[in-house]
Amino acid sequence: MRRTVSLITVIAAMLAVSPARAQAYDPAYPICIQGWGVSGSSISCRYTSMEQCQLSASGRAAQCMANPYFARVPARR
Repeated sequence: MRRTVSLITVIAAMLAVSPARAQAYDPAYPICIQGWGVSGSSISCRYTSMEQCQLSASGRAAQCMANPYFARVPARR
């Protein structure tokens, strides 16, 4: 029983010390690209148009998508 509690404590400590990942969705840009590679997948939001993103994704294992966290500027009246 003590061994199990010790193991759980060690695992919890390792998870608490691991580095945090930065937010992938930049709210300043409306279009994101998601790419896949040997080391996994990544998301980068740095495109102002879908066409711009599609040119960058062309020929790669990547796809473009709308940024769900894009901070839209409210329309003026």
